[in-house]
Amino acid sequence: MESINLKISNEQKHITEPAKTTEKTPIEKAKYAKAAREFESLLTSMMLKSMTQTTDGFFGEESMGGEYFDTIFQSEISSKMSQGKGMGIAEMIYFKLTGEKLSNDDLLNLKIKPMQRFEKIRINNKDASGTGIRPSMESLKRVNRFEDHIEEASRAFGVDKNIIRSVILAESAGKESAVSTAKAKGLMQLIDSTAKDMGVRNVFDPKENIFGGTKYLSQMLRQYDGDLKLALAAYNAGPGNVDKYRGIPPFEETKNYVTRVIGYLNHLES
Repeated sequence: MESINLKISNEQKHITEPAKTTEKTPIEKAKYAKAAREFESLLTSMMLKSMTQTTDGFFGEESMGGEYFDTIFQSEISSKMSQGKGMGIAEMIYFKLTGEKLSNDDLLNLKIKPMQRFEKIRINNKDASGTGIRPSMESLKRVNRFEDHIEEASRAFGVDKNIIRSVILAESAGKESAVSTAKAKGLMQLIDSTAKDMGVRNVFDPKENIFGGTKYLSQMLRQYDGDLKLALAAYNAGPGNVDKYRGIPPFEETKNYVTRVIGYLNHLES
């Protein structure tokens, strides 16, 4: 295939001049800063993934647990790079939007940490939406078999263990071979496209599935600033629907799903 040469006389033509917009409030600037940082982190992660595809990852295809550590390393490295100077992409985007230099102080105005963790998220145990909902003893026993994987995923992605357990209970009742009518598979019911994006090679492998599902859940928690109910709705119905309806979508399946997970979480923490 013949290569295509793009004729660009000035590669920074579209980012060297700031946008001619009205002055932004501190909260607006914080949101722009967060979006710029996250965009650079995502781009860096994609570049790292592309770079390691031809070398079977950082640790090699045959290494013990290499595929899991690849996923963790890519996420952590890209995030750390975007928090520092990085590639300068976040700074250029922010300058284009605000006409100002990007500073970490902008993120503080929104009280959002670039690498927020979610070990301490709690839903009020008196939340009526989950009252009386309990998992069966059989499903609890099945989930307990994967406790080591759940704890490892919790440490890797910063999601509370009981949240992971509750999602597994709601998704598959702890059955690693579960397949839904929508072709979602495994303990955390990953569809093929999500599994691929999360670096999961075998969706029916309990550890891979839990790592992939927890990684995706952590992304949804970050996207919705730690709002567990919105993150759960996005996990079930997709973030596009949550954004479209500006909250939990009016789908009975999704509303029931969020209520069920919260009920299980309340039970586990009672």
